[in-house]
Amino acid sequence: MTQKNFMAIGEAMIELAVVGPDTYRRGFAGDTFNTAWYLAKTVPEAWKTSYFTGVGSDSASQEMRAFGAAANIDMSFARDVAGKTVGLYMIHLDNGERSFSYWRSDSAARQMAGDQNTLRTAFASADVLFFSGITMAVILPEHRDTFLSELAYARKAGKTIVYDPNQRLRLWTDQAEMVAVNTKAAQVSDIVLPSFDEEQLFNGDETPEATIARYQSLGVKTVVVKNGAASVIAQTLGGTPLTIAPNIIDNVVDSTAAGDSFNAGFCASYFTGGTLSDAIKAGASLAGQVVQAHGALVALTE
Repeated sequence: MTQKNFMAIGEAMIELAVVGPDTYRRGFAGDTFNTAWYLAKTVPEAWKTSYFTGVGSDSASQEMRAFGAAANIDMSFARDVAGKTVGLYMIHLDNGERSFSYWRSDSAARQMAGDQNTLRTAFASADVLFFSGITMAVILPEHRDTFLSELAYARKAGKTIVYDPNQRLRLWTDQAEMVAVNTKAAQVSDIVLPSFDEEQLFNGDETPEATIARYQSLGVKTVVVKNGAASVIAQTLGGTPLTIAPNIIDNVVDSTAAGDSFNAGFCASYFTGGTLSDAIKAGASLAGQVVQAHGALVALTE
């Protein structure tokens, strides 16, 4: 039986996390990579998980490929970028509060969309393509239109496009640029998974229902609005709106990757036959596990 392919697209970085005085643990993480990692842990064998990015040929890049392979993430379509390496971020702790420093301005991932033929070949291998607003921010500005045109081409060819806006203003020149690119990204997508706090802050949406209406006006079929501890509101075009109460987690330890793992649980359910309601509950359940442990990538219970 031919496996179907879920392809996440974006930037995986080296993560340096504090484990003791002057001691850091090296890992690999990044929003769409986190989604791929959790999806590889939960999706049935009928699906494989792959990751498209830009990587160098140095030791750090090879170690990242090996890390992906060990997690059953196929990175064979990743674009090789000569003379570049992977980005890096460091987690700082101050009385339990986390902050981050990033070194990514010249990473190989910035050039992941630099070759149109590579994009077309990679996207043709997938059944579902998943990307985020951070993906769009990382890609060099002069490559963004080509990237989105290839996603549109893949969508026309029958691929399903899933997008998490994941709006991080610090990655953009200004808010106007971020909103404009986010709009273009939504226009090539079938499913959008926004967070209401971001949509309210950057787009002025007064309610999750307003967020749904705005994205559907751009041609998005299904919109699932995450809203922290409040209910998830979702609707497929022409269908009845859904309101799904979240799991209440009493011992939240670390909210890192909560949205990324929700996306993984949602997609793992939805694309293997689950209803929209089933998929939202699966996403919330997975995220509920993840926030009870430290770090972006945590061990899961059965």
